[in-house]
Amino acid sequence: MKEYKLISWNVNGIRAMLNKKIFQEKDFSKWMKAESPDVLCLQETKAQPEQLSEEILNLEGYHSFWNSAETKGYSGVVIFTKEKPIEVSTQLGKDHLDSEGRHIIAEYSKFVIINSYFPNGKKDDERLRYKMEYYEVFLNFINKLREKGKSIIFCGDVNTAHKPIDLTHPKANETISGFLPIEREWLDKVIEQGYIDSFRYFYPDVPEKYTWWSVRSIGAREKNVGWRLDYFFVSKDLVKNLSQAYILNDVYGSDHCPVGLRINI
Repeated sequence: MKEYKLISWNVNGIRAMLNKKIFQEKDFSKWMKAESPDVLCLQETKAQPEQLSEEILNLEGYHSFWNSAETKGYSGVVIFTKEKPIEVSTQLGKDHLDSEGRHIIAEYSKFVIINSYFPNGKKDDERLRYKMEYYEVFLNFINKLREKGKSIIFCGDVNTAHKPIDLTHPKANETISGFLPIEREWLDKVIEQGYIDSFRYFYPDVPEKYTWWSVRSIGAREKNVGWRLDYFFVSKDLVKNLSQAYILNDVYGSDHCPVGLRINI
């Protein structure tokens, strides 16, 4: 049995993040060497591979798998992994959902990791409908993997705070996408169908633990006025393997911070 260290982070533009000091004067490469995750999942990379340096495309000690949106400068995800997966896919099976570069599915011998940047529904009703369709297709997709006997880990920016404990001002945001009843009900359904929110598994009642702070609100991060939008979920069969779930809120470089998971498999 091996302990895997997994980190997920919405970087809100990987090229911008690479130019910033993200933790105690460390740049990204130094931070990666210090953290040394077995798997790093990044969302909202906003880049095509040809726009990136060889150093980041071929990060020392890692295989990397990219999925970019058809629209340049939009969305995008990447997985950096020390262990080469058996198989990697970028398809949920619906063209209009697959074209935005929102997910990578990496299969290993004993589990499957899905890194996903879930849609934001704030723009208008059409995008909210898109988000809800994505949610349903995604859940059906992972349930089919479970039916095949696969153990599931999925992570990323889910773009919804689940419970009132997961954001600073729940009452004021009940009519805002990201905390709408229909969005939260989907997270209820995820849990009902056998997936565990790893952070809340360890810390069910701990408040003021957030992963995103609006840059439009001056001093939001310093005051910790935020939302918990970033998750690691695991299928129930992996609960006994969990050893730690945590939030790296002292890591800067984005309006989100990374979240981590340690699991013995």
